[in-house]
Amino acid sequence: MAGELKIRVNEQVHSITADPNTPLLYVLMNDLELQGPRFGCGLAQCGSCSVLLNGNEIRSCVTPVSAVVGKSVTTLEGLPAWYAKQEKLPSVPALHPVQQAIIDEQAVQCGYCFNGMIIQAAALLSKTADPSEAQIRAVMNGHLCRCGSYPRVIQAIERAARRMKASIGRTTSDLRAQEMPAVEVVR
Repeated sequence: MAGELKIRVNEQVHSITADPNTPLLYVLMNDLELQGPRFGCGLAQCGSCSVLLNGNEIRSCVTPVSAVVGKSVTTLEGLPAWYAKQEKLPSVPALHPVQQAIIDEQAVQCGYCFNGMIIQAAALLSKTADPSEAQIRAVMNGHLCRCGSYPRVIQAIERAARRMKASIGRTTSDLRAQEMPAVEVVR
């Protein structure tokens, strides 16, 4: 039976009317009109529906909305603010470092799986500042990409880890300039 529930998503409290067993994904997509989490398999097998629940990755397609009451949900749209809060930044960056690294590495092909990949990578880097390639592979196992962009995803996560490690006291534009290769003008 549908009832009113209050859930915190991307640091905003929302009152929704839903059956407590409704999958969180449906509430995020249909009621809150968020486009980050996506329906993939509906069985928690592919990862495209991933969100953070109190900083840990969960599959929203199998999580009942009642399970998140009193907790904090972060979607792809809320990652920059989540990162800023976590790192005590003076302002919210346009993108989380993982989002920027995915762009920099040109890791996206069709893009369908990248919500989950970015969410999982952000969760990893919030707990492990300098993960090994083996750690990255282990954590990303279970996030399916039909385009096969896994090598670039790993490179992007490694880049984000370096950027996050080096970013103490620096702005995002400083970091981008630092990572840009030198260009030699030949006349």
